[in-house]
Amino acid sequence: MSEPVVSMRQITHAYDQKKVLNNVNFEIPRGAFMGLVGPNGGGKTTLIRILLGLLKPNEGSIKLFNQPIHKFKQWNKIGFVSQKANTFNRGFPATAFEVVSMGLTAKIGYLRFFNKQHKTLVLQALDQVGMLDYAYENVGNLSGGQQQRIFIARSLVNDPELLILDEPTVGVDYENVQRFYDLLHQLNDKQITLLLVTHDTGTMTEHATDIVCLNQTLHFHGKPEEYTSLSKEDLSRFYGHPVNIVTHNH
Repeated sequence: MSEPVVSMRQITHAYDQKKVLNNVNFEIPRGAFMGLVGPNGGGKTTLIRILLGLLKPNEGSIKLFNQPIHKFKQWNKIGFVSQKANTFNRGFPATAFEVVSMGLTAKIGYLRFFNKQHKTLVLQALDQVGMLDYAYENVGNLSGGQQQRIFIARSLVNDPELLILDEPTVGVDYENVQRFYDLLHQLNDKQITLLLVTHDTGTMTEHATDIVCLNQTLHFHGKPEEYTSLSKEDLSRFYGHPVNIVTHNH
C-alpha cells in the first residue's frame, strides 16, 4: 500500500487559550477524493493552514508525501484554491492566461523571463479545465463558474499531486456546480488527490471517496455511505446542533 500524501498526528492548536483543534489524527490516501465537512468555527480553516505550512500547531506532527513538514520543500506538489477566489474583483484588468500564469511565480520568480515552455504550461492548464478558448478573455467578463475553473487552472499549472479547495462552490449556480464536480472527477481520474472543504454535505457524499467530519476533534473518518447512514443524534452531536443531510440526486 502506498504512503498517504498527508499524515497528521495528534494535532492540537489554540488561539488565545481557546482550543480550535484537539488531538486530530487523520490521513489522506493517495488518489482519494476527500470531503472535509463540519460546522463553522470547527477548525477546518485552521487545519488547512497547518497542512499548507502557514501555521505551526501547538502540538502534533505532520508528514507531507512521507516527509516531515519542516523538511518538505516540494510545495509545487500541492495546489490550493482559496475561498477568496469566489470574491474575485471583476474590475481587475487581467486575462485568464495572465491569472493562470501567476501560478508559475514560485517556480520562475517574479523577475524571470516568461518563456515558450511556461506559455505552454499555462495553455495546457487552461485546456485541462476546458477554458482554453477563453485564454485571452478578461476574467471579469467570465461567469462565476468559468472564473472558478480559471483559479483551478492556476493551481494546476504546477502539476500538483494534491489539490485542496476551500468552499469552491459558494456563489456558483446549480448547473455550474455539477460541471465543477465533473471536472474534479476528471482530475481525480488522472491521479490527483483531492481535499475539498465544504458545507454542502449532501452533494459531497455523492462524489467523495472519503468523508472527514471535524469539529475541534475528528468525529468521523470513513466512506460516504457510512456517513449518510449515521443517525440524526450522531450528526447533531458531531456538529453541536441539529443536522440533516440533504441529497441532490434528483
